[in-house]
Amino acid sequence: MEQGFIRMAAATPKIRVADPAYNREQIETVIREGAERKAKVMVFPELCLTGYTCSDLFLQTPLLEEARKQLAVLISGTADADMICFVGLPWEHNGKLYNVMAAFCRGRLLGLIPKTFIPNYSEFYEARHFSPGWRKAVDVPVEDGAGNVVMVPFGTDILFACRQMPGLVIGGEVCEDVWMPNAPSIRHGLAGATVIVNGSASDETTGKDQYRLSLVSGQSAKLICVYLYASAGEGESTTDLVFSGHNLIAENGTMLSQSPRFGHETAYGDVDLERIRSERRRMTTFAVSPDPDYRRVPFDLTVEHLELERFIDPAPFVPDSKQDRDKRCEEILALQSLGLKKRLEHTGCKTAVIGISGGLDSTLALLVTVRAFDMLDIPREHIWAVTMPCFGTTDRTYNNACMLVKRLGASLKEVRIQEAVTIHFRDIGQDENVHDVTYENSQARERTQILMDYANRMNGLVVGTGDMSELALGWATYNGDHMSMYGVNASVPKTLVRHLVRYYSDTCGDPELSGVLLDILDTPVSPELLPPKDGVIAQKTEDLVGPYELHDFFLYHMLRFGYRPAKIYRMAGKAFRGTYDDETIMKWLKVFYRRFFAQQFKRSCLPDGPKVGSVALSPRGDLRMPSDACSRLWLEELERIEGGR
Repeated sequence: MEQGFIRMAAATPKIRVADPAYNREQIETVIREGAERKAKVMVFPELCLTGYTCSDLFLQTPLLEEARKQLAVLISGTADADMICFVGLPWEHNGKLYNVMAAFCRGRLLGLIPKTFIPNYSEFYEARHFSPGWRKAVDVPVEDGAGNVVMVPFGTDILFACRQMPGLVIGGEVCEDVWMPNAPSIRHGLAGATVIVNGSASDETTGKDQYRLSLVSGQSAKLICVYLYASAGEGESTTDLVFSGHNLIAENGTMLSQSPRFGHETAYGDVDLERIRSERRRMTTFAVSPDPDYRRVPFDLTVEHLELERFIDPAPFVPDSKQDRDKRCEEILALQSLGLKKRLEHTGCKTAVIGISGGLDSTLALLVTVRAFDMLDIPREHIWAVTMPCFGTTDRTYNNACMLVKRLGASLKEVRIQEAVTIHFRDIGQDENVHDVTYENSQARERTQILMDYANRMNGLVVGTGDMSELALGWATYNGDHMSMYGVNASVPKTLVRHLVRYYSDTCGDPELSGVLLDILDTPVSPELLPPKDGVIAQKTEDLVGPYELHDFFLYHMLRFGYRPAKIYRMAGKAFRGTYDDETIMKWLKVFYRRFFAQQFKRSCLPDGPKVGSVALSPRGDLRMPSDACSRLWLEELERIEGGR
């Protein structure tokens, strides 16, 4: 398990009913295929060594003895496979028959997990043959393939813990167990299991696949775990039922992989156990409490490098499908607008003041402000959009700002600040021909002063425009655009700002407004603080601090899961393959960490603003970070990677 990634599999072999030798051969073939693909955990369906549909043949001694014999052959025959496997079979103990999952690894039987809930309704009549299992494990004698008798734990409350991979702790349940309100997997998760395996024989009926999907993904979300579900398929008797072989791998509510129904294919998934551990660590209400009654059975696996097959989203803040993206955009616009609406109501303000530049962030803030005013039935004319041209303003952004305000029905005020900034330069002894940080920040602070003072004059509230990506990088002038009376974009990442503005363009129903918004979307991101060249923007933000799509990726995985730099670098390499090379990713990842740590003092005194997603930077809510924290640990790790390339 390198950096938390490990490949797992849920498999459905093609079987014959009541033919354990044939079934063992098929299972062994699948195990070898899994080993070739570097799977480390593999689960098979319920009773797959005999077939689930044996019915009263389960009462036949030859079938039961042959199943045990073939299990021993299977365990010894796959001893060279570096994986832990779970295979279902009937098991007689003290004169009773149990439906069990046998866990084995490297030629050793580790334990037997009996089914707890035995269904006896509708098409199921398992109580005719099987008894329910018990919780506390007892040692039972089992004959191995060499004729030796070994003692093996038998019971539901068993956890299988990998010595080499501390995050890999496996608990098991069988089919019906997960459908119950007090599923054994709940106990397993609370006792420390990070992976739940389920061998099932869920027959297929119309619509059942969707329920199965929601059940498995929901259980993985509730338990913050990986859930492997293997279901019976081709080869089972179709006397009364059909089995689809629907195999599922879910990780904390996300369905990583599923096999096509009505076949016998294996679902593979590269799960991230570090993500599971991170989520449990973050959620203090998820209380893992080691249960002394649980039996922890150790096993060994080799830690190998894994070429990831897992999809890594290069835009984790942005849903992939248009339908989901539009839904997300509508929700975020509603959250932003409702947050501002409440602040306006509470303060009694009937006027808002907002700096409008013709750029993306101020455009989004204005759109949100318009929505909030509409909710309050306050005329849009009470929104004062202030444009403040100076040294770097281009005709394109100026005209777009003016047209945007006009089409939205807000009030436009223009204050040209060049003279005021020039006087300020004279007062502090700044050479206006020196285009340094003083040259840039003086303009930003002059604009903020105008907005604040104008809001006082109009008895209004200044709406902030800066987004979360800028705050993460500290790409804001302290007490300049960094400050406002309510920051509506404070938890919206730059990669999502674009989609929010585009969504508004697509749904506004005003062709002229849509045209302005599309041109704003096509304009390079820039603070426009340096003079243009031949009338074109000369200062492009992403040339200076790096691509926002990379920084948003870094930010998401650092804050959401606490991943280390090496893992983020590895994931970014896969997510952006063909877009950015390793050197480029490394360059901007270093910039991200340096700026993120150095600029916390700006985030420590942020204005209020609504949280809209799972990652936010508010010092009052999501990120309590000292302003003087050292970035050495993070940067040294990147230096080691760079030195070893």
